[in-house]
Amino acid sequence: MGQVDYGSFAMIKRIRALVSGKTVFPAATRTGFRKISRFQERLNPIRDALRTHNVYSEINRLAAVRTFMEIHVFAVWDFMSLLKALQRRLCCVDSPWLPPADPQSCRFVNEIVLAEEADHDGRGGFASHFELYHRAMTQCGADTTAIDGFVADLRRGVSLRAALASPTVPEVARRFVEQTFEIIESGNIYGIASAFTYGREDLLPDVFQRIVDKMNAEVGGQLDDFRHYLLRHIGLDGDEHGPMAARLVQSLCGSSGGAWERAEQAAVDCLNARKEMWDGIGDAIRRRSITGARSNCE
Repeated sequence: MGQVDYGSFAMIKRIRALVSGKTVFPAATRTGFRKISRFQERLNPIRDALRTHNVYSEINRLAAVRTFMEIHVFAVWDFMSLLKALQRRLCCVDSPWLPPADPQSCRFVNEIVLAEEADHDGRGGFASHFELYHRAMTQCGADTTAIDGFVADLRRGVSLRAALASPTVPEVARRFVEQTFEIIESGNIYGIASAFTYGREDLLPDVFQRIVDKMNAEVGGQLDDFRHYLLRHIGLDGDEHGPMAARLVQSLCGSSGGAWERAEQAAVDCLNARKEMWDGIGDAIRRRSITGARSNCE
């Protein structure tokens, strides 16, 4: 398995250049570069369809943002579970401690865990990105009943499947999380790394940020915390974590055709699940605009 120095500033610059197409790598790495380039080309049509999904045209008022967040918050929680699955596979999180087999990959994953679990909260403290999102929901008046009940069930030791079966959990969110955990529970590191890399929050396009910015001005700052979340989480994904995660997939899969096939299938499954979630959110927004209902049982 190849190793990449994710921690060096020079490598981060090279990764960013790779993504922008400005760097030519030495011959030893060109094979991996070609494989991941072809891999990403096959995923681009699905990712483009998500970035131009009609759900964004539905988010034109505060009530629609609330509906979006009440379902999408499960994807935010789900993302953390993928990250922790990666950490368990690539880093030692047990006692007695043992040195990691791949220190560079371990460093990369732990850097992301630090940013995702204890980021600057914009108020002089620290919070996970999930907590930032939850705080944003509270500020704008979104209903947190479903996600609060789900997390409370897990804290009490209720199984994931039983917690997801609660009638307060939106059906489309339940299907999304179940699909992710099929990949996690498979134990396949290529699939887990690929799901983490290509089903990420950078799928939220720039237009979404502009929608939120414009609406925030119209509603007197009720979306300030949501804007902070987008700037921190989406910004880190696009500028730093996303490119480095792509190199992690390349390093793990190497020249193994079977590994690349498993990674590609996991990525396609996650992107299709994301599209299904976007479809479900759009349906929920339209239903609520007609009925005026605020139900968690969409």
